[in-house]
Amino acid sequence: MSADPALRRATYADLEAVPPHRVAEIINGRLETHPRPRPTHGAAALRLGAKLGDPFDFGDGGPGGWIFIMEPELHLGADVVVPDLAGWRRERLPAEPKTPYIEIAPDWACEILSPSTERLDRGPKRRIYADAGVGHLWLLDPAARLLEVFANVAGQWLLLATVEPGEEVRAAPFDAVGFPLDALFPFDAPSPDTKPSEEA
Repeated sequence: MSADPALRRATYADLEAVPPHRVAEIINGRLETHPRPRPTHGAAALRLGAKLGDPFDFGDGGPGGWIFIMEPELHLGADVVVPDLAGWRRERLPAEPKTPYIEIAPDWACEILSPSTERLDRGPKRRIYADAGVGHLWLLDPAARLLEVFANVAGQWLLLATVEPGEEVRAAPFDAVGFPLDALFPFDAPSPDTKPSEEA
């Protein structure tokens, strides 16, 4: 009896065949795709990278020592995941990999939540990051304008803080320099009557 084709594990060739207008990942052996992010999502990622980049990458007004990459393709064991942002301490990623993907788990990852990705971001991707030894995980929700900060403690995620509108972000591993959470959101807050889009 032949195996059920639905149970076939996705391959890297499957991932490469996904059209470029979609983000593709292999999670628990399954190919997962979702749309490119909405403007609010993309703007939050860019602004967060800028807020962290000056003090923690360039060392302008902060300790430096980090390198940040937007949407890196990470190969963590059998899983292929693409966080919105990831950061490595420079001693752990001293040179550009020779491959288009990175096999060294980041020290910090950030997922920006959207309707099409929240299930994966809060579920299997959190487990993958914990198992790979990612030390810190941030979950940023542009719709709710909230940031959840987690630390990896013995393979389990411990919630350290929830940052709300009007508050300062000063959270591990970037607690040496703070910035206002509201700076990540260039657009007006959505009306309570606005229905969420089906897009990312």
